[in-house]
Amino acid sequence: MMSGTGNGNGIKKRGCICSKEGLLPEESFKSWGSYVHALASTKTRLKDRLLARSQDSLELHHMRARSQSEMKKTLNWWDLIWFGIGAVMGAGIFVLTGDAARNDAGPAVVVSYLISGISALLSVLCYTEFSVELPVAGGSFSYLRVELGDFVAYIAAGNILFEYMVAGASVARSWTSYFATLCNHNPNDFRINVSNLAENYNHLDPIAVVVSVVVCVGAALSTKGSSRFNSVTSILHILVLIFILIAGLTKADLANMATFTPYGVKGIFKASAVLFFAYVGFDGVATLGEEIKNPGRDIPIGLIGSMLITITLYCLLSATLSLMQPYTQIDVDAPFSLAFQAVGMNWAKYIVAIGALKGMTTVLLANLIGQARYFTHIARTHMAPPILAAINEKTGTPVNATIIMTIANCIVAFFTSLDVLANLLSISTLLIFSLVAVALIVRRYYVSGETSDSNRNKLIGFVVLIIGSSIGSAVYWTVSNIGWIGYIVTGALWFVATLGLQLTVKKARKPKMWGVPLLPWLPAASIAINVFIMGSIDGPSFLRFIVWTVVLLFYYLFVALHASYDAAIEAERAAKATQAATNIEAGVIKTQTES
Repeated sequence: MMSGTGNGNGIKKRGCICSKEGLLPEESFKSWGSYVHALASTKTRLKDRLLARSQDSLELHHMRARSQSEMKKTLNWWDLIWFGIGAVMGAGIFVLTGDAARNDAGPAVVVSYLISGISALLSVLCYTEFSVELPVAGGSFSYLRVELGDFVAYIAAGNILFEYMVAGASVARSWTSYFATLCNHNPNDFRINVSNLAENYNHLDPIAVVVSVVVCVGAALSTKGSSRFNSVTSILHILVLIFILIAGLTKADLANMATFTPYGVKGIFKASAVLFFAYVGFDGVATLGEEIKNPGRDIPIGLIGSMLITITLYCLLSATLSLMQPYTQIDVDAPFSLAFQAVGMNWAKYIVAIGALKGMTTVLLANLIGQARYFTHIARTHMAPPILAAINEKTGTPVNATIIMTIANCIVAFFTSLDVLANLLSISTLLIFSLVAVALIVRRYYVSGETSDSNRNKLIGFVVLIIGSSIGSAVYWTVSNIGWIGYIVTGALWFVATLGLQLTVKKARKPKMWGVPLLPWLPAASIAINVFIMGSIDGPSFLRFIVWTVVLLFYYLFVALHASYDAAIEAERAAKATQAATNIEAGVIKTQTES
């Protein structure tokens, strides 16, 4: 794992990823004295970073230059559609559907998938506008840096990486489960049981590690090669899903749908909170921005098209499963395979298992590709070690970041059970999607130096009301079992705030190529639905989420704050030097012309 050539950005031509120059090259870490001085300036630096917002041009040019080599532009809309499908359709539908149908929603699991899908689609629309305007590897991290500032972007970045790490680990463990089904074994037969470890962390999974490493090799070697592999396997995966629909519906029994909502409305939303996991992964497509030939055309088609296909298939598949078996008999580990076995089509479970393995493999691949590119752009800002920003000159891929994230995925997948991972993932994802929706509203209604103080203050007030009313609805849902008065109040506040934003605040910017329609209603609805679904997630998962955020804050205050501050100062100096050189060159040309 070698880095690129030296340029003052912390990336040196010959250096190990473990060297100090690769990990902490900034002025604040040159010596213990420098570090103590940096810590003493924490308050000043924190204030600077809290208020700092990046610019489109900085993300598109200067940050990308820190990676030395360019990523290769080899992808089009066809690649993106299959990357979107490959990134999303894996463990979610094949594993979580069983648990959600049996324990939370019953046959109404199809409604749960629809609710989660609508929420995901609204987020896709927000992502699409940003990714067309800012086609960079940083994805939502870059969008938040530009609109909400460095600090919010950092907290989101930590959760982005957490989201991807948990997603990769979840799918890797699910791969083992379906492989065991294919071999007529219980999943834990292929895991190592260590009784001394805590429950949910004591079944060690070596197969998950091996699969993750194999996928890492492919992702590091070539993005276009990975895309071809993903397209072929995703098409085969779709054919398997069509087989499940047709074969499953031949065994449909409407009596199994007689009790459609056995757990009530709360059960539907509780299931949708966990099933949101099934839609995670599409945001990774946005991180391919630097490798897309025509972002303005290809990104909207790829992102929106793949999400619409996914929502449709998820709803049809979950309905088919509910028609095949009574919800009380659906297996929570391998629902589709065992459903076919239960209706006398034992041979079909092998086709389902093979399809599931194909789907999970493409999810792992797309997940790692997106994960590495997020990490690459985060490292460009020096919030992560800058050595991880290096792009391999031969492959045109972020090899260092790919390997590091694979190691993290393997560690989590080796120890942690799927039910713990799924809830953790949904919180991080829903938070990030909500922040991106807020950032889009800010982007359209606020431009520094142009928006009046009056419009800025009204924008802040309305956004706070939209977020506050959304949180109020989620809290009321959690604590109250009866009545609709609370929803009337919070819903009215949300409506008035959104309407007030539309009518009284002047838009400051129009999208250049593709924009979200019905602004600000769709982003505001995305915030409301995401936050509402978060209200159905269990308490222990929020506790783990808070612990992770505290860890992020600790690292930020002692490392990332000072590293990114120094990098920002260096970037400012470089920008001034470039401008001065440009002015001198212009002056020389002017003098020569006059003479």
